[in-house]
Amino acid sequence: MKKLFLLFVGVIFMFTIKAQDISDAVRYSSEGTYGTARFRAMSGAFGALGGDMSAVSLNPAGSAIFNYSHTSFTVTNYDIDNTTEYFGSVNSSSNSNFDFNQAGIVFVFNNTNENSPWKKFVIALSYEQTQNFDDNFFANGINTTSIDSYFLANAQGLRLDEISAFEGESITEAYGEIGASFGYTNQQAFLGFESYILEPDSFDDDNTAYSSNIAQGNFNQEYFYASTGYNGKFSVNIAAEYQDYLYLGLNLNSHFINYNRSTFLFEENSNLGSLVSEVEFENNLSTIGTGFSFQLGGIAKLSDVIRVGLTYDSPIWYTISEETTQYLATVRDDNGSNVTEILNPLIINVFPDYKLQTPAKITGSLALVIDKQAIISFDYSRKDYGNTKFKPESDQLFSFQNNLISNSLKAANTYKIGGEYRHNNASFRAGYKLEESPYKDTNFYGDLKGFSLGFGYSFGNTKIDLAYENSNRTINSQLYNVGLTDAVRIDTDYSNFTLSLSLNL
Repeated sequence: MKKLFLLFVGVIFMFTIKAQDISDAVRYSSEGTYGTARFRAMSGAFGALGGDMSAVSLNPAGSAIFNYSHTSFTVTNYDIDNTTEYFGSVNSSSNSNFDFNQAGIVFVFNNTNENSPWKKFVIALSYEQTQNFDDNFFANGINTTSIDSYFLANAQGLRLDEISAFEGESITEAYGEIGASFGYTNQQAFLGFESYILEPDSFDDDNTAYSSNIAQGNFNQEYFYASTGYNGKFSVNIAAEYQDYLYLGLNLNSHFINYNRSTFLFEENSNLGSLVSEVEFENNLSTIGTGFSFQLGGIAKLSDVIRVGLTYDSPIWYTISEETTQYLATVRDDNGSNVTEILNPLIINVFPDYKLQTPAKITGSLALVIDKQAIISFDYSRKDYGNTKFKPESDQLFSFQNNLISNSLKAANTYKIGGEYRHNNASFRAGYKLEESPYKDTNFYGDLKGFSLGFGYSFGNTKIDLAYENSNRTINSQLYNVGLTDAVRIDTDYSNFTLSLSLNL
């Protein structure tokens, strides 16, 4: 397998957009249960509780529950175990890493005017990771569809002189010029043609029809996937307590995306009549993005025991930038001798920024606080992923994707329940969550189910908390968005240990 880290000698600014798709929309619209160990030990069911830095990230009114200024820091060990199935072949892989995923501070200002109904005001600053993208898997199997279908799907209808190198022009020069002049689709067709995978019906410049030099039959395919990165947000929070029973808050959030992905396909065949017998195809994607959102929340004490909470999360308005690099190599028969064709353009494709608007979310919460010794809490959230939008919506490609999103994605509900029991200075916690699939076809992308356990100990103004979480989801991951659209079925088991240190100031 070729190394995934390349020495780039060129940068090309693309004037036509690489096609974003539903997987991008879901990836950047989803959020996991991250944050402090106490929050995670109760599966994030904190919408009516507050008094925790991650609870503030969930419901901005939660900071007004604090009686003292407060700070917390959290580290997590993430472990992902993937079991893949591809045309009957089963493989497994795992990935583990440590991350500093949460930090925050709350400043509490008590109102010295005893006659005012406003008892306190709070300002908080926090950082939280909302998604971890570190992952990898391997799949292999015998397919009857070749990677040639990807290049054919991109090439059909394009002029030969717009997907081929001029005489004396290098691969790097041609790949860059074609990308800058005609776009990403033409680049893919160029790779297919120059690697001898594609055969034009005629070698005239105006030819627009192509066939494959890979004969039909069986294809041994190996597919490698690796990704790194995370989503995160910085929040500025303001909140207030009104007459000992109502808490109101606002979060202003700055979001960021850092996502890198590498895929590598190896294919070989011994089909009668195949000019090309081996293909290696590598794609690398680097994505960065920034966004803004706000949250409005409230918590009400209906009695000494019952608390209710309500939170509105606005859409996140992202601006996203993407870069790609590619590598293609083939082995072909040349009059009885095997010849290797290597297309390594050493070019970074830089695409125009695009906008993504994620769906809004509403969360309702109910909690029972019993004698300050026991807590039972329940959260219900609803987010309609069908409202995700690529922008500008007037763009033809974005309009097509937005219609596909509205037809393929749906409103997804999330249910979380958590409990805590305190004995002297020790706290024992547990939780369960169910996150419904954002896809209408749940066989394609399944629900996420998980449980959590935790323990905490208070040393007075200092607390240490530990949590363990485990969850599972099964999805189908398409190899490519056109042509070779067969999917790897992935059963993913997520588990992590989280440790938090918190202090009252």
